[in-house]
Amino acid sequence: MSTITELWVTRSELRRTKVVKTERATLGDGEIRVSVDTMGLTANNVSYAVSGEMIGYWKYFPAEGEWGKVPGWAMGDVVESRSSAIATGERLYGFFPMASEVVLRPGNVSDDFFMDESSHRAGLPALYNQYRRTQGEPDYLTSLETERCLLFPLFVTSFVLYDYLIDNDFFGAQQILIGSVSSKTGFGLAHLLKNHPALGRKIVGLTSTRNAAFVESLKSCDQLVTYGGENAIDTGLRTAWIDMSGDGPLTDKLHHLLGDNMVESCIVGATHWEAERKRGGDLPGAKPTFFFAPGHIAKRDAEWGQGEIWRRGAEAGVDIAQTVSGLLDVEQISGVDQVAEIWCDMLDNKVAPHRGIMIAL
Repeated sequence: MSTITELWVTRSELRRTKVVKTERATLGDGEIRVSVDTMGLTANNVSYAVSGEMIGYWKYFPAEGEWGKVPGWAMGDVVESRSSAIATGERLYGFFPMASEVVLRPGNVSDDFFMDESSHRAGLPALYNQYRRTQGEPDYLTSLETERCLLFPLFVTSFVLYDYLIDNDFFGAQQILIGSVSSKTGFGLAHLLKNHPALGRKIVGLTSTRNAAFVESLKSCDQLVTYGGENAIDTGLRTAWIDMSGDGPLTDKLHHLLGDNMVESCIVGATHWEAERKRGGDLPGAKPTFFFAPGHIAKRDAEWGQGEIWRRGAEAGVDIAQTVSGLLDVEQISGVDQVAEIWCDMLDNKVAPHRGIMIAL
């Protein structure tokens, strides 16, 4: 095809979308053209959009004016190459926009990955500049493409959170409280904690009534609390709050319930993204902080060696994916109008946790 199709959203009003079609540009020396085959659509994509200005996610694939291109994890095929290191026909896994294709500039090429060295991505978190060359990876990964797009980025985040808690001795907490535990990052963290040797800490999950049965089927929480029933939480225990929802009023409520027993307040995601903007001011207990996974990854890269935490996280991701694979109903949604519709459903928290949404323009 000579026309590129992209789905753009307004950065200030994420439900407002438009289809953009452009003609292919000629590749420059060292560049490759990648056809985006299939992308996982999860709450992660929403988090990238909500924190796009703060973290810089909009900068990976710049759009014009008030518009942005929502990124996500996808599989793609090299359809044209002017790089001496990457051949046409290679299959890649990595960070792509909602688009039919994209141009990358490979650098620092090894057998199983390369870094995109496009000038506009210099200085951005390196995690999202790495593209895996599937031909150089273990065979077991090639059979898990859907899981890699849907689950691995979230489960790697789960593992990084898990390691962050371990690295800080759980902040002295006696219970770990996970907000939006039905989210994939949420139940991934609960699963890792449940299987932690001699954890000795209570795992409490918060979820909606409609998602409670799904969470219960995972058997990863010692206590499940539905929204509105927060008074059932034991406020006498030192608590680490790990929030996947980004719901400011909920965080306010929990801080006031727990007081000084709120020993850690870690804001991770934004499944309830609109509520995040309404968070109050000073709160009792630990100050809420936004968890930036690449920051902890960089710390472990320095301590363990480059890529080791990613390797351990990927192994954990395989384990969690195999545990929950039978509970997910994978759907392939194709066509730009259909993708725009399911994107708005994701924003409105209408996608049930058992649905695994794969998209293609």
